[in-house]
Amino acid sequence: MTTTTHAPVATAASARDLTKTYGTGAAAVHALDGVDVDLAPGRFTAVMGPSGSGKSTLMHCLAGLDRPTRGTVTVDGVDLTRLDDDRLTRFRRDHLGFVFQAFNLLPMLTARQNILLPLELAGRRVDANVCDDLDTVVSVLGLGDRLGHRPSELSGGQQQRVAIARALVSQASIVFADEPTGNLDSAASAEVLAYLRRSVRELGRTVVMVTHEIDAAAYADDVVVLADGRIRSHLVSPSRAELVSVLAGSSHRDAS
Repeated sequence: MTTTTHAPVATAASARDLTKTYGTGAAAVHALDGVDVDLAPGRFTAVMGPSGSGKSTLMHCLAGLDRPTRGTVTVDGVDLTRLDDDRLTRFRRDHLGFVFQAFNLLPMLTARQNILLPLELAGRRVDANVCDDLDTVVSVLGLGDRLGHRPSELSGGQQQRVAIARALVSQASIVFADEPTGNLDSAASAEVLAYLRRSVRELGRTVVMVTHEIDAAAYADDVVVLADGRIRSHLVSPSRAELVSVLAGSSHRDAS
């Protein structure tokens, strides 16, 4: 395994011997095969790999959306594998944010209402502190003049920024983004990725993004590359050429 790492003093999320198997016997598929990984706080991490490499499964396990077959997942100091379903649901609601390809905005609500909806559903009062956080996030994401607009009145890139704002305003310990630019054109993708990076730089948030796009991963501070359900590389501030080389090697291993 090729490894280029820093030594973080703390981790936002970590996994040990993380294994996820679908099926049994001869039909068993090992989506993850003994993964060990540490993700640093306050950084933008991209998770990459060929189709079927396990990158989405890794994110789903780290985010508590799927339970591993074996191993442990720790997020914000909490071992998710020890939580029952109710406690896991509450942990996701209170500590994690999610951004997906589909923007998942309610069409009858304004951008502001969509952003604040998870807080209201969780019974949190929209007080002065929340409004201050909203103002800060909206400023960083450049949405100040769009809060009164409904999704149909926003471009794809603006809708995705609203979805990002919704995750950030919840004060999530980590924001997980699954192919967040998959439904966007190249200009809108660059816009959204730049704003994700700004949320890390200016708001100190932690973002973990699954992507198959090298141009998207180039925005990240760290890049974790998977192949065959295992981590092949953990790169820090890689160049585009380095990413191309590592991914080519991973694709070759998956094909062999």
